[in-house]
Amino acid sequence: MKVTKSEFIISAVSPSQYPEDALPEIALAGRSNVGKSSLINRMINRKNLARTSSTPGKTQQLNYYRINDQLYFVDFPGYGYAKVSKTQRALFGKMMEQYLLERQELKLVMQMIDMRHAPTKDDIMMYDWLKHHGLPVCIVTTKMDKIPKTKRAKHAKIIKEALQIHPDDSFVSFSSEEGLGRDELWSVISRYAFSKDPFGEEEELDEVEEGQETSTHEA
Repeated sequence: MKVTKSEFIISAVSPSQYPEDALPEIALAGRSNVGKSSLINRMINRKNLARTSSTPGKTQQLNYYRINDQLYFVDFPGYGYAKVSKTQRALFGKMMEQYLLERQELKLVMQMIDMRHAPTKDDIMMYDWLKHHGLPVCIVTTKMDKIPKTKRAKHAKIIKEALQIHPDDSFVSFSSEEGLGRDELWSVISRYAFSKDPFGEEEELDEVEEGQETSTHEA
């Protein structure tokens, strides 16, 4: 997918703040510091639309990014960060659960897992919850460039086995640093966002011939 326009829209904390233009939405979920902001920037070929942070737990809302006026990336708060209070975690959980179970525009959840490590209990719990509720999932393993090429297949196998990944779910290994997996991930996203049958061919998209926006946002 050729990205010609990308912009931050809103940090939403309730359904009343969600966009109302009915564009397909792709949610990004994962542990804090798994690399969601870096993935967004690489996917849209921007350096700072979604600003990365060294402070885990910084994202505390659902951050909406509109791409080509055709779809949204919805960046979730990171899970599994111990220094976030129990009250905050409960609020995040309620907000995310309401979105995931009720948002009709949601087409795919990209669950991101650091490829260098086996899935945590939180990762496994998140995946099991998504599958229990019948939500479409693509597992995206990040930071692939940190692993020697000869060991990547082994790491991928460990993650797949730990999650007991469903055969219908996509699995993409990704590197924000090198752009590895970008085209494959766009193919998966397009299939779910624009096809009436996500296991068939995606619809042909109209090109958007607008320049990139310059707005930035800290995620």
